[in-house]
Amino acid sequence: MVTGIMCAVFLFSAGMYLTKYDMVQEFFSHLGFPIWLIYPMAILKILGVIAIVSKLSKFLKELAYSGFLFNAVLALSAHIMAGDNGYLLSIIALLSLILSWILDRRISRANAMSFY
Repeated sequence: MVTGIMCAVFLFSAGMYLTKYDMVQEFFSHLGFPIWLIYPMAILKILGVIAIVSKLSKFLKELAYSGFLFNAVLALSAHIMAGDNGYLLSIIALLSLILSWILDRRISRANAMSFY
């Protein structure tokens, strides 16, 4: 459930980047971020969700979690600096990300112990 919420937040964000490009471009420009990052970030968010949900590669899953952590922390600080209400979604993303990562560790550890 927590991982589902986290994935939904990042997919929503990627969708905004792809469908509301002008709005996102204005926000990025206002904060001084390079606008060329918008499309690559949207694609990486989608690929990150796939890596976490599919669990095909532990390395890619951990890479996705770390990328999402950096993204959520930077998004939180950007929304606070902008003074808009977008920081609430960033807090939800950050909390669900941390909880999802902790639960994933517990499940992985339990599966490894039951194997022996």
